[in-house]
This record gives sequence, C-alpha cells and structure tokens, in this order.
Amino acid sequence: MRLFSLFKHKIYLAVILLVITLFIGVVGYRFIADYTWVDAMYMTVITITTVGFGEVVPLTPEAKIFTIILILLSVVIVGFAITVISEYILSRSSYNDLIHRKVQQEIDKMNDHIIVCGYGRNGQEAVQKLMAYNKQFVVIEMDTDIIEKYESDTNIHFVNGNANEDETLEKAGIDRASALLCALPEDADNLFIVLSARQLNSTLKIISRATAETSQKKLKLAGADNVIMPDRIGGDHMASLVVVPDLIEFLDNLSVVGEEDSINVEEIGFSQVCLDGKEATIKEINLRYRTGCTIIGYRSPSGKYIVNPEADMRIEKESKLIVIGRPEQIKKLHATFGI
Repeated sequence: MRLFSLFKHKIYLAVILLVITLFIGVVGYRFIADYTWVDAMYMTVITITTVGFGEVVPLTPEAKIFTIILILLSVVIVGFAITVISEYILSRSSYNDLIHRKVQQEIDKMNDHIIVCGYGRNGQEAVQKLMAYNKQFVVIEMDTDIIEKYESDTNIHFVNGNANEDETLEKAGIDRASALLCALPEDADNLFIVLSARQLNSTLKIISRATAETSQKKLKLAGADNVIMPDRIGGDHMASLVVVPDLIEFLDNLSVVGEEDSINVEEIGFSQVCLDGKEATIKEINLRYRTGCTIIGYRSPSGKYIVNPEADMRIEKESKLIVIGRPEQIKKLHATFGI
C-alpha cells in the first residue's frame, strides 16, 4: 500500500507540472507572440504534444526561442507523467496478481477449514465469530468492491467468484474443508450451492440460511445439515424478551467468545477429557473440582442432547460435553485439558 501511495504522490506532481507548463505556454504566446488567448492555448497544446501542426502566424525570433524552451520543458514533463502513470497501472496490476496468488497458495495449504459463501450481514457476523475462535476460513464473494474494502484491513482470505460454480468452490478448497456456511440473501442461490457442495464433498457439514419457510425443507433435502432462518430467530428473540425477559437477558450474557465479566459456554470432546482413550463417567473426570466449570449438557455419539446429565452418565467415544463457567474457569479448563 505504501507503493501505491508513492505512485499517487508522483502522479499529483506530474499533473501539477503539466498544468504549470500549460500556463507558462499560454501566457508566453499571449504576450511574447501577441496571440489571442485561444490561439495561445492552441499553440501551447500542439507544442506540448508535439503533433506537428503549423504555426497560427509566423513566430518572431523571441517567440521561436520561447517555443524551443517550451518544447524541451514539455518533453521532460510529459515523459515523466507518462512514465509515472504507466508504472502505476502496471505495478497495481502486478501487485494485485501477486497478492491473489499468495492468498491462493495459503488457501491451498488449509485443511479442515470453513468456507463462508457471501460477505453480507450474516456472512460478516459468522466471520467475526470464527475469528474469535481462531478458526481457519475462506470467504467466497462476487463483489470486488467488498473484497478490496475488507481484504487489506482484516486479512481475510477471499476468493473472488460465484459460489454457485464448482470451480470457485474448488479454489476455496472444498474437498479439504470441514464446513460450509451459505449466507447469501437468495434462497435459490443457497440451494444451488448446497447441491454443488454436497456433490463435491459428501462429508462436509453444511449450514445454510433461508428466508422463506418453504425453502427450509428443500435445503435439507439438498444436503444441508442445518438451516437457519434469521428473521424467525429475531422475531422469536423479541417476543421472548417480553414473555421471559430475565431468562433471555441471562442467556444473552452467556458468551462463547471469552469476554471479561461474562459467563462462558464451551464444548469439550471425549478425546480431550478422557486422555487415556477409556470411557469414564462424569463423576470420575471430576470436572467441577478440577476447573470450576459445570457440565450442563451432553451430546451422545448419535447426536442426541441431554440437558443436565447425571453424575453416573458414561462419556462415550465421539461424544461431547457442554460446560459453563466464568472466563477464568474456562481458561483453567483449556489449560487442564489442552484445548
């Protein structure tokens, strides 16, 4: 970016020098050769651009000397301006190509990353959450203006293209990705992406947004694991703030980002709590004593959720525990189990 700033300063300098040269030429021909203002402008332009047209009226010896000086001056300044502008255009193109190649090389090295299709309101919210968790992700976006606006400031890996096309999904590394988020505003576009993504990667976890009620079932049939309806969630949340305000306010304070002065929720897998690979009960791992965190949920290998599991419940392989605790307790949880 400093390179472009330097070129811009040079371009401004070249424009200023051209304007000064034009001004000198017009004034000189007006008073030295006694031309009219229009003839002086005309003579200055054909002299600076060296087009080779004839003189308006024969020049006096003084005007000829002035013309020689103006030609020599303009050749240097015009040459400088052309050089600066050409370098700027070529360097910007080369720089952009270099950046895109570098980004693509970094994407090619990613494994088990997340692909976000669309960088609108929902896409940006999803990206903020992924960044908070230090997850690797790639954003597919068609609008080059959006990419230019956020790429340099946020260091987000963008792929410029249509997520409906298999080639674009392959550039984003869909064959190596662990999940895909369809955050486009149109249900039809999300449906097509889900169909394409499921064909390219059968084990991919696909989460899509939907606007219409009728689209939810179609997206599920197309291969989406989860379908989110932002409008429904927003309306339900507003109504809940009226019906059970204290409960909702408490739930809003449950943070999964690790903010200070807030309660945190975290998930921990079987391999993290049972380091020896052997199944154990919740009582045996004694999570509350070791970290201060409380187990509030259990997800079985089949995907069934159990709220507030009993102490004698056995933690099976491929299962997960949902725990709650203060930030310092979550940090102790991470340190104890190496999360």
